[in-house]
Amino acid sequence: AFLSILGNAAVLVAAAWRHSVLKAPELLTVNLAVTDIGMALSMYPLSIASAFNHAWIGGDPSCLYYGLMGMIFSVASIVTLAVMGLVRYLATGNPPKSGSKFRRKTISIWIVFPLLGWGGYGPEPYGLACSVDWAEYQHSLNGSSFIMSLAILCTLIPCGVILFSYAGIAWKLHKAYQSIQSNDNLPNSGAVERKVTLMGILISSGFIVSWTPYVFISLWTMFHCEGKDSMAPIVSLLPCLFAKCSTAYNPFVYYIFRKSFRRELRQIRMCCYQGCWDAVSKMTGGERSEENSGAQKTGEE
Repeated sequence: AFLSILGNAAVLVAAAWRHSVLKAPELLTVNLAVTDIGMALSMYPLSIASAFNHAWIGGDPSCLYYGLMGMIFSVASIVTLAVMGLVRYLATGNPPKSGSKFRRKTISIWIVFPLLGWGGYGPEPYGLACSVDWAEYQHSLNGSSFIMSLAILCTLIPCGVILFSYAGIAWKLHKAYQSIQSNDNLPNSGAVERKVTLMGILISSGFIVSWTPYVFISLWTMFHCEGKDSMAPIVSLLPCLFAKCSTAYNPFVYYIFRKSFRRELRQIRMCCYQGCWDAVSKMTGGERSEENSGAQKTGEE
């Protein structure tokens, strides 16, 4: 929670620092930081408090809230990653043309169907978090239809788009390399594209790798929710914690691969230091002025 809030807050502050020159595709990075920090702020404190309490806090209402927040931010993250990959695929190897720039658009995702009675949320097996009620897959057509729709629309299709986009980017870069292999050096634009593409691959693959164990546990729970094959609480806990770690590492990827991000953080830090120093100087200067005026008044008396 600490790393996620601190790192993604730095991304958002850096984006606000250069908002006037922020390009439209970069808004996807901002959106990803919002989903990560939103998950950390809205979910992690409740789960941590439940862990110290040794039981879930708040009953069914808080469980519904926790499951809904997890659904919103996790689906928003994977859809954002899919759009990022598709944008990179369309932009790679294509020179910018007038009238073909990506515009800023708002994408609304309706994932509140459990509030309307389709599907539902329930506690995780270890009892310190809530999620989609995977066990309902075998118990009702309502639950099974919701889970299948969720798996197809919010998992399989976005992952397919991500894999297709970065495979297509790799093929484009390979063809571009072949076309200029007679030259001594690759153009700077090609190196920049490779760097941005690698950053996107690391972010997307990190998200998928983090969530894959949790998906496997969820599938197991769907078909083995009762009996001797049911999942032990400690076994279901570890993949969930591993999945939640996905909100913390994206800022590290930005810091390593983007010089502009490091430069902006240095400028922000220097401004903060300068502001603090000015505030301290004013305070100490004011106190000295009061002391001098008091001493002068005493001398006159």
